[in-house]
This record gives sequence, structure tokens and C-alpha cells, in this order.
Amino acid sequence: MYADTSAKKLARPVTLSRLQEMKSEQEKFTCLTAYDATFTHVMNAAGVETILVGDSLGMVIQGQDSTLPVSIDDMCYHVAAVKKGNSNAFILADMPFMSYSKPELALDNAAKLMQAGAQMVKLEGGAWLCDTVQLLSERGIPVCAHLGLTPQAVHKLGGYKLQGKDQAAADLIMQESLALVAAGADILLYECIPTTLAKSLTEAVPVPTIGIGAGPHTDGQVLVMHDMLGANLGRRPRFVKNFLTDGRSIQEAFEAYVSEVKSQTFPAPEHGFNS
Repeated sequence: MYADTSAKKLARPVTLSRLQEMKSEQEKFTCLTAYDATFTHVMNAAGVETILVGDSLGMVIQGQDSTLPVSIDDMCYHVAAVKKGNSNAFILADMPFMSYSKPELALDNAAKLMQAGAQMVKLEGGAWLCDTVQLLSERGIPVCAHLGLTPQAVHKLGGYKLQGKDQAAADLIMQESLALVAAGADILLYECIPTTLAKSLTEAVPVPTIGIGAGPHTDGQVLVMHDMLGANLGRRPRFVKNFLTDGRSIQEAFEAYVSEVKSQTFPAPEHGFNS
């Protein structure tokens, strides 16, 4: 049911320009985390447009209690594995904790990820990243800026909590989003923010937006692969749906995710947050 449509979507490689076109055409796109060649290959067959090699590997692969212990060498290893299994999806790679604390350090580590096979790097943070984003952009490295709930700052935030709840916090995320785009950010990713705020942000910025726990109005959606396959080690987050049901294979679960994102039936209201 899903495979024929998905296969057509990835008949050619997905590029940053194609993602921008999809935003302009109001066509939703999908993103899942992957950490190896095999699952990447299956995601390609299912029509997943973008793949995030996430530092979430610290938790779902390494068994850590946060993403903080993940190193740049860990990330490069898994990016290279994903690259070998990839044909047409666009690959994003997380820059791990403290690998971009200074612009020059960020440039060196981003170069390692790009050489390993990434097509874009993702950094967590707000306006303080503008100088770093500008440097990477000037050197030809595409950047995804991650705002809202930023897991690498979980101890500073006091846990995995909804961000942007009051007007002042929402205004700050808007201001920082516009500043990061002006600095050269090519995609903005929002995690655990109110649905109405995510809608306003997506309408305000000229670049594609990706949401997780941000409601249905962002241009793209991302989930951790293990979560959407029901392989949660702990409590399932509110914004997660298990797609490995009804006798589906793993590829069919990925295809169902693609179909539901594109038809805008996922995320449903129960997967989002009110302010």
C-alpha cells in the first residue's frame, strides 16, 4: 500500500534544494534516526527522505543515560556505516556534546562528520551559535540548528521538559530562530515546544523546519527509530507512536510512518503539547 508511493519519492537523491522545494510546495517530509547500513537501506526502500545519525545512539545503542558521553569518533563511525547503506536519503549528523563549544573546534569536527558521509551537521542551541553557524556556512557545511528542548543541556534545563510555554520563552525561540537563519542555518529542528508556537515558527522562517513533539505543522517530522518501532527502554514519550503493529514488517512500519506524515494524520493532537 505504501511502497509504490514511497519508491517514487526517492527515485532521485534528496538534496537540501529538494527539501526547500517541498516546503514551498507544502509537501511534508520524513526523518528517522539510523545508526547502521542495514536499517538505512530499509529506510531508503520505504521512502524516508532524510536520515539523522543522532547522538541518541548513546542511549539506544550504548545504553547510556543521556547523550552526553557520545564522542565525535562514535559519531563518525556510525555516520560512515549509514553512508554505506544509503542510496538516496539526505544524511544529517549530530555534533556531540562539547564538540562545537568554539567556532574553530566546530569547524574541525564538522569536517570530520562530512568526510565520514554526512551532508549536514546538527547543533543544539540558540543565538550563541550564530558565529559558529556563519563560519560553517561560509565553509560550505550545511547546518541544522536544534532549538526548544536540547537534550545535551538536559541538566541545565532540569529534565526533559516542554520549552517555550510562556510568551517570553516563545518570543525568545522566535528571535533566536530568525538570528540563526540570518547566520546561515539551512534547517531548524524544534523539539518539545507547543504546537501553536511550532506553527508560527514554520510560517515565519524561510527554511524547512523539522519537529519532534512539536505538532503537525512543521515541514518535516523526526522520530528515534527505536521509539517508533516500539523498542523503548523506558517510558514512551508522549510524541511517539509505535508503527510496528498490525503484523507489519519493519519496512512496512517505516512506510506507514511516511504515509501518515505525508497525509498529516501523524502527529495527531495527542502527540503534541499545548502551551
